[in-house]
Amino acid sequence: MIRYQREEEDSGEQLDRHWNELLQELRLAQTGTQILFAFLLSIAFQNQFHAADTFTHTVYAATLVASALAVALFLAPVSFHRIVYRQGLRDRLVIITDWLARAGLVFLVAAICGGVLIALDVVMSRTAAIVIDAAVLAWFVTFWLAIPAYVRATREPEPHD
Repeated sequence: MIRYQREEEDSGEQLDRHWNELLQELRLAQTGTQILFAFLLSIAFQNQFHAADTFTHTVYAATLVASALAVALFLAPVSFHRIVYRQGLRDRLVIITDWLARAGLVFLVAAICGGVLIALDVVMSRTAAIVIDAAVLAWFVTFWLAIPAYVRATREPEPHD
């Protein structure tokens, strides 16, 4: 369950706050992911794309699927909420949709890196494109995972009354 609670909140208010915070985060992620997905769909219909090699087609397919999965995961909380609305399941809703959002971020990073690799592969050598793409992935891992994990691990313990 959720570990931290503000003193002035009861558990229902805390769940509402967590749900609203999650919705705000998802609004941002959904928009960018849907735009990326739409852009990726259009690539396959470009004449030059048909002449691309197997590597490009494979990266494209994996990127398109990762993008579709990210869209599905970012939209899943809406469906989940509709199905469990007024069932007294807000505690489960918040926990499960948190995991859906986290999984969506993983697929979003995969889709972004795939898109970067496809684009860079057109304008530079494949080796350079792969190296730069690995650096982009490292950048995401650093700012989306490593730094938050470090901050979380080194936070000061909260005083207990």
